[in-house]
Amino acid sequence: MWPWLEKIASACWDRVRRYAPTSTRRDEDGGSGSGADADDLLLWSRDLGRHAAGDFSFAVVQANEVLEDYSQVETGAAATFVGVYDGHGGAEASRFISNHLSAHLVRLAQESGAVSENVVRNAFSATEEGFLSLVRRTHLIKPSIAAIGSCCLVGVIWRKTLYLANLGDSRAVVGCLVGSNKIVAEQLTRDHNASIEEVRQELKSLHPDDSQIVVLKNGVWRIKGIIQVYR
Repeated sequence: MWPWLEKIASACWDRVRRYAPTSTRRDEDGGSGSGADADDLLLWSRDLGRHAAGDFSFAVVQANEVLEDYSQVETGAAATFVGVYDGHGGAEASRFISNHLSAHLVRLAQESGAVSENVVRNAFSATEEGFLSLVRRTHLIKPSIAAIGSCCLVGVIWRKTLYLANLGDSRAVVGCLVGSNKIVAEQLTRDHNASIEEVRQELKSLHPDDSQIVVLKNGVWRIKGIIQVYR
């Protein structure tokens, strides 16, 4: 077993932490997220923490009345996992991803002996199938769960390699220093959003008999006239 995987499997990672921010959220040590205005319940942040490749910090601004998003950082001596899950229609999907995706990644990495593109892809697939199974079991008592989803943006740093994966239109960027004092954001992931012509063409090719698969509504392209995000 790889040393960092052993740390994960034995829960010896400094799990920093599975964030489930709400308007009343507090850090696991009992303190409020630092760096935010204590009177602003829709904003919280966490000061710098350590991971295998350097420092990290988190900041969240709540846009909706009900926060449907989850995020997490799992870090150890040789590896770091970061996940951002933008919920839609409710928090059940993003919560499920937060509770299961990293565990699937650990299990599959243990089985293969390394982190790889296939390991990350298979962890996504296992998480999706798990949530679909939950929907099948519970939709009769909670029909709304069948209309709940989440974007999923993940970064894994292992052996000085960054693996990125996303479904939906959350975006990963990297700051590049240009000259001596200017930082430019370089996009690393591809958005899955109906506002993009390539996405609309893909949807139309997948659903040739559905003339309403993408609809221009109030100047915005939406899938079935409802939502912009794809995948």
